[in-house]
Order: sequence, then C-alpha cells, then structure tokens
Amino acid sequence: MTAGFMRRFFACKQSLFYRSIWSVIFLKLKPSLWSSLRHYNKKMVVNDVIAGILVGIIAIPLSIALAIASGASPETGLWTAALAGFVVSFLGGCPVQISGPTGAFVVIVYGIIQQYGYTGLVTATFMAGVIMLALGFGRAGSMIKFIPYPITIGFTTGIAVTLFAGQVGDFLGLAIEKMPAEFFEKLSVYAETMDTLNVYTALVGVGSLTLILLWNRFNRYIPGSLVALVAATLTVKFTGWDVATIGSRFGELSAQLPPLALPSMDYATISGLIGPALSIAVLGSMESLLSAVVADGMTGQKHNSNMELIAQGAGNMTSALFGGLPVTGAIARTAANVRSGGRTAVSGLVHAITVLCCTLIFMPYVKHVPMTTLAAILFTVCYNMIERRSIQEIFRAPKSDLSVGLITFAMTVAFDLVVAIQAGLIMAVVLFIKRMMDVTDIQDITDDTLVFDDQNSELLPKELKGKVIVYRLQGPFFFGAANSFLNVENSLKKGVKAIVFCMDGAEAIDATGLHALL
Repeated sequence: MTAGFMRRFFACKQSLFYRSIWSVIFLKLKPSLWSSLRHYNKKMVVNDVIAGILVGIIAIPLSIALAIASGASPETGLWTAALAGFVVSFLGGCPVQISGPTGAFVVIVYGIIQQYGYTGLVTATFMAGVIMLALGFGRAGSMIKFIPYPITIGFTTGIAVTLFAGQVGDFLGLAIEKMPAEFFEKLSVYAETMDTLNVYTALVGVGSLTLILLWNRFNRYIPGSLVALVAATLTVKFTGWDVATIGSRFGELSAQLPPLALPSMDYATISGLIGPALSIAVLGSMESLLSAVVADGMTGQKHNSNMELIAQGAGNMTSALFGGLPVTGAIARTAANVRSGGRTAVSGLVHAITVLCCTLIFMPYVKHVPMTTLAAILFTVCYNMIERRSIQEIFRAPKSDLSVGLITFAMTVAFDLVVAIQAGLIMAVVLFIKRMMDVTDIQDITDDTLVFDDQNSELLPKELKGKVIVYRLQGPFFFGAANSFLNVENSLKKGVKAIVFCMDGAEAIDATGLHALL
C-alpha cells in the first residue's frame, strides 16, 4: 500500500513538473510557431514549403562541408541539420530562423575534437545546450546583445580567416597526414607539403569555385554550391582523375539514424569541459540572436530573444543525444529563407524534413563528392562571413573601438575563440571605464555659489572665501573617477576649513565614490 501510494505521489509530482514546463514554454514564452499558425492560410503554406525545400537544398552541401572541416564525418553534419534544425524551428522565437552547423563553429569544434576527442565534443555540446536553456529561462536574451560590436566583428573575421586556412590543403590536394589546429602550424605544414600539389585536384577546385560564384550571380533559387557539387562529382567520376573524394577519406557512409545516447556527464568530465561548453554557448547565443536581428530587418517582425535561446539550447541538447555537432542560427540560410518567401517556422520544419529525406535517399552517392569541391564551398562561406562594410565602419570609428576589434581578431587567429572573447571584453571594459572617467568632471564653483536664507540670496560671503570651497560633481562618480576627487583634496590650499560638494550633476555614485566622499 505504501509503495503504491509513493508511486502515485511521484507520478503526480512528475506530471505537475512536465505540465509546468509545458506551461512556461508554450503559454508564457510562446514559440513563434504557435502564434504564426493562428493566422495561417494556403498562400503562406505554399510559400513556406517552397522556401523550406530550397533552403534544405542549400543546407545539404554546407552541412557536409562544415562537418568534415570540423573533424567529424559527413553524415554527422546532415543529421545535425535535420534533427536539431527541426527542434529549433519548432520551439524558436524567430519565425524564419534556420539553424544548423555553421562556419563560426568549425574552428572551435575542430580544436575540441583534437584535445578531448569526439565524445568530449558531444558532452560539451550537451552542456552548452543546458547553459543556453538557463540563459533563456533566466531571460538573459537581451544581455547577450551587450557584447560590443567590434568584438563580434573581430572574432567573426578571425574565424573566417582560420577556416579559410584550414581548407587550402584539400583545395590543392596536398598530401597532409594530419592537419594541426593552430593557424601558424597550418601555414608551416602547407609550406612543407606544397611540392605534393595535385594538379587535377586544384583544377577541379578552381572550376568548382568559379562555377559557384558565376551561378549565384544569375540564379538565386538553385544554390551554386549544389550545382558545383554535382558537376564536380560527375567530372571526376567520368574522367577518372586522381582526386580525393569523401569515400576515399571516410569510406562507406551510413544512412541509418544515429542511436540515441546520453553523453558522459561525470564530475571530472564536466569540470574539464566547462570552458569549451561556455565557448559554444556564448558563440551560439550571439550568432543566433544576430541572425534573428537580421531576419527582423528583412521581415519587419520582432523575435523573442529568450525563446530563441531556449530553442537553441534544446536543439544543441538534441544534437548531442544523437552524437551531432553544435548548432546555431545560420545568417545566410535564414536570409535565403526570407528571400525565398518563408515567413513562419513551418519553412524551418520543411527545411529539416528536406535534409532528412535527402540524407536517407542520396547518402550512397555522397561518397563520390570531391574534397576539393567542399573546400571551394567553404571558401565562399568564409567570404560571406567577413562583413566588409562593418569592417570599414570600425576603421572609421574611434581608435578604442578599432583596437578592440583588432585585438579580438588577432587573438582568434593566434589562439582560440575563448582567449579572443576574454581579451576583447577585458579591453572593452577598460576602455569604457576610461571613457566614463573622461566625462566625469569636478569643477570649482566657489565664486559663482549662491547662499540662500529665508529672505534673500547672496554670493558666498567674503569672510568665508578661502575657508570654504564649493565643487560641483558632473557625470558618474564611481571607482574610476574617485582618484580625481583625491587629487582635489591633495591640492587644497592651507586655511581651507570646509569643502561643499554640489551633487546635482552626479548621474550615479557607487560604493567607492561614496567612500571617497566620506
């Protein structure tokens, strides 16, 4: 009897827990899919389905290329785009967001695999999903946007340069046993192996890159990357050229859905991977919300930042459960979705289903794709990641902003994203404090001070001059400006008996400023 009561008790508690989670997500936070379906019509269905299919076709070659560049198997990228992409679109706070593997993650994922192995990456991805869920439920969506823009541009450009450097070997067909993770070591390896250049591989690579660039100029519905992938595969197949393919690198590919498995979550593993997990969570949050802002500008809609973070967290956790890669909002695919007519989350769901179906049907043919063509596809990804107009704006901005961007860029290329963001944030904080110190002013207004009594007012009486000094504090009086006050105290002339501070211009004061006054 007691055991039965306990089972019913815990079943009730569990039911209440799940109902509470459901209530919070779908009633209070409101995924965009729910609100979109209220006013759905046949025209929107057609537009969303067409857009979803087109974006799904775009995502297929990108997912394969990004997975290989990250150090994972080709099919991993496809399963990630399909499964995690579906979850994010179902729960997302941005109706047109398309999520999946992106170029921004390649460098950091490759480094994690090199250091911790693929199981370490899966665990870090799951942990990152939990962190993003916590950020979303904690309503920290707006906080992520406070990261200075020069830092975003700096690390994005650094990632693009590093990703580009990692593809040169495959593009030229160089005989490299193992590609190092560090940027300068890659350059050293290229210099040592340049004499192994494969002319046929380079020819196919240059042809693929040219076809992508020319095709995208004249046709925006069928992606040039897919056309180049098919054309290059057929060329290598029928000419018999000695060109490395996915099959020669990875062997036979599996078209079976990966088994569901919970990543290793013991204390030692979690403590060792907290740094990589935070990197994935921060980068994924920033990229997703940046992509959502771009989508808002294109559609005139407004996304829910907190719901989007929850969706991205759930997507990353789902990806990890199936052994996939980290995901985030993909700006290029999201923009393509909007341009193709997508307006609701249904287009994202169709995109995921398209990738899934194509994976199940065409996986046996993927092994014939030349590696150099995938490198050419990633070259275009790198080019699109570099925001040339934003870089020009930063070079015209104050030198402090330029220095933050350059430091972040240099740290991303020379070290990794964790060091880059930390260095950029520290430098941005220091420069912000310096700016606040510059706008804080302590003025001597003794000669202009009026003394009021019950009947009239007059300037500071002559007998008090030299004994009383009046200062006005202008701007925020905080720990960075407290030293200015101490300098005023130290410069007082002999005979001064009292100091009066006029605080009407003090916008804010912290504990250090208050302590200096006392």
